[in-house]
Amino acid sequence: MVLLALIAMVFSACENPRTNKKKSNDEMKSLVEMYTPFELTADLSYLSDNEKEMVKVLFEASAIMNQIYWRQAYGPNEELLEGLNENALKFVDINYGPWNRLDNNAPFIEGAGPKPTGANFYPKDMTADEFEAWEDPNKDNLYTMIRREENGALKSIWYHEYFKEETDKVAELLVKAAELAEDEGLKKYLNLRAEALLTDDYFASDMAWLDMKSSNVDLVIGPIENYEDALYGYKAAHEAYILIKDNAWSEKLAHFAQFLPELQKQIPVDEKYKAETPGFDTDLNAYDVIFYAGDCNAGSKTIAINLPNDERVQLEKGTRRLQLKNSMRAKFEKILVPISDVLIAQDQRQFVTFDAFFANTMFHEVAHGLGIKNTINGKGPIRKALKEQYSALEEGKADILGLYMVTNLNEMGEFADTDLMENYVTFMAGIFRSVRFGAASSHGKANMVRFNYFLEKEAFNKLEDGTYAIDFEKMKAASEDLTALIFEIQGEGDYEAAKALVETKGIINADLQSDLDKVDAAGIPTDIIFVQGMEHVGL
Repeated sequence: MVLLALIAMVFSACENPRTNKKKSNDEMKSLVEMYTPFELTADLSYLSDNEKEMVKVLFEASAIMNQIYWRQAYGPNEELLEGLNENALKFVDINYGPWNRLDNNAPFIEGAGPKPTGANFYPKDMTADEFEAWEDPNKDNLYTMIRREENGALKSIWYHEYFKEETDKVAELLVKAAELAEDEGLKKYLNLRAEALLTDDYFASDMAWLDMKSSNVDLVIGPIENYEDALYGYKAAHEAYILIKDNAWSEKLAHFAQFLPELQKQIPVDEKYKAETPGFDTDLNAYDVIFYAGDCNAGSKTIAINLPNDERVQLEKGTRRLQLKNSMRAKFEKILVPISDVLIAQDQRQFVTFDAFFANTMFHEVAHGLGIKNTINGKGPIRKALKEQYSALEEGKADILGLYMVTNLNEMGEFADTDLMENYVTFMAGIFRSVRFGAASSHGKANMVRFNYFLEKEAFNKLEDGTYAIDFEKMKAASEDLTALIFEIQGEGDYEAAKALVETKGIINADLQSDLDKVDAAGIPTDIIFVQGMEHVGL
C-alpha cells in the first residue's frame, strides 16, 4: 500500500499523471450525453476540382492542431487514455483532458486532480511570485511555452521551436494548399500563414487574411485565443476551422459594415473610453463550418468568430466577423428553443427567433472590434492589464454592447421589420444557455455577471410558475449601465475592479441553480458535439 501511495504521488506531480479510472461506462455515458451530435456538412458542388483537393489538404493540416492543443491543455496523453472505457474515451476527447469544461473543470477521471490554472503552458510547480520576479522579455508573449532549465530556472520557448515537428508539417501542408488555391487572396494568406507558423510572427498573415474578400473557402489556423490560459491569459492556444462561404447570407450582412464608424461614436460611455479609432475595413460574412480542431472544439463550441485578436491589426485595418451558420442553427434548435420552453414566460416565447439569435451573435462579434484596445492611463494593452480577468470582461462587453448596437440600428431605421422584443427575449434565453458553461468558461462567467446585474436592476421578473419575463425598458437601461461599467474598467486597466465584478456577480445563486436543474431534468443538452471529417462533405 505504501508503495502504491508513493507511485500515485509521483505520477500526480507529473505532466501526464496515471489516473485511477473507476467510473463505469454508464456513468460516463451520462456525461457524454450532455452534448448532442451534429453533422458538419456543406454543399461543395460548386467548388472546382482543385479547390476540392485543396480542402482535403486543409483537413490534414487542421487535424494537427488537435495534437498541439492536447499538449497545451494537458500534456502527453498516452498514459491518460490507456484503459479507459468507451464513453470515458469519448468524454476525454470532448474535453481534451480529464476535466469537465462544462462543470468548472471538475476532474471526471479519478486521480486526475484539479486542472492547473495555467493548463500546460507553465511548469506545474511555478509560483506567481517566481513568474513575476523573473526577468524575460518573452515570458508574457502569446507564443511562448514556459519551461525549466536543467538548473530549475524558468525559460521561454517559442511555439515554433517547442512544437517544431507539428508546425513544420502544417506549414508544408499550407504551402501545398496554396498551390491548389485559385483565389489569389487565399493563396497569399496560406503562404504567409505557413511562414508565420515557422516564425511566430503572425502580423503579415493576419493582414493578408483581412484582405481576403472573395474566396469561397476559408481557413482559420494557428494559435488564436487565450481562454485556455486561466492563470494570466497570456498564452494563445492552437485551433483550426475550415469554412465554406454562404454567399447569399453574406450579401445580406455586408450592408451593416457601413454603420460601424457611427456605432463606435454612439457607444454610451465617456468619450475617453472610445477615443481610439479602430479600423473599419470590416467583413461580415456567413459560413458553414466543415471542421473544428483544437481550442475551438474543446467543451462548448464557438458559433461566431471575430479575428484577428492583434490590437495592432485591429487599429490599422479592423477585423473580420464570421458567422458560423450551421453550428449556430444547431444550437438554436437543439438547445435554445427547448430552454425557452422551460424558463421563458409563455407569452414571450414567440419572441425567441433564429433571426434574433443570429443578429445578437453577429453584433457580439462586431462589438469585440469596437471600444478601445489600450488603457487610457499608460498601463498598456487592456489584455495585459486585466490579466486572467480580461476574457470574461471582453466577452461581457461584446454581449451587452452587441445588444445595444442592435437597438441603435433599429432606431436608425435598420432592422425596421424586426420587433426588438425578439432580440431582448432571445438575449435573455441566451443567458440561460451560456451560463450552463460554468465558471471555467469566460462566456459562462460573462453571462453570470449579466444575469446578476439584470437581477439587481429588475430587468426581468420571475413569475409564479418559475418562468422569466423581461421588462424591456429596464433591460435596455441596465444594458447601457453595464456597458459603461465594463468600458470604464477596461479603459482604466483596473484589474482589482475586474476581479471584484467577476467574483461578486460571476456566480450562480441557489435560485438560478434550481432553474438550471429544471433544464437538466428536461434532458436538454448543454452543447453540441460534431460528427465531422472529409467523408461528411463527400470528399
